[in-house]
Amino acid sequence: MPTDLILYGTIACHLCEEAETLVSQTAPTLSLTKVDIVDDEHLFATYRYSIPVLKDRQGRELFWPFDANALKEFLS
Repeated sequence: MPTDLILYGTIACHLCEEAETLVSQTAPTLSLTKVDIVDDEHLFATYRYSIPVLKDRQGRELFWPFDANALKEFLS
């Protein structure tokens, strides 16, 4: 089954943990893959000041801060 969303973040990022919790509460049926940006030079350069960032299958991105309403709108 393909991933529905990618969560770009890093270890010990409390905002990333909040975003993950928000996704699991708002859209529990979607699959979420977490990607640590520290493991990839390009991702680190792209997202280091923006994490957490959600990316969907179409390549759209939702940058923090977002709430449940913004997440629902992004997913619709």
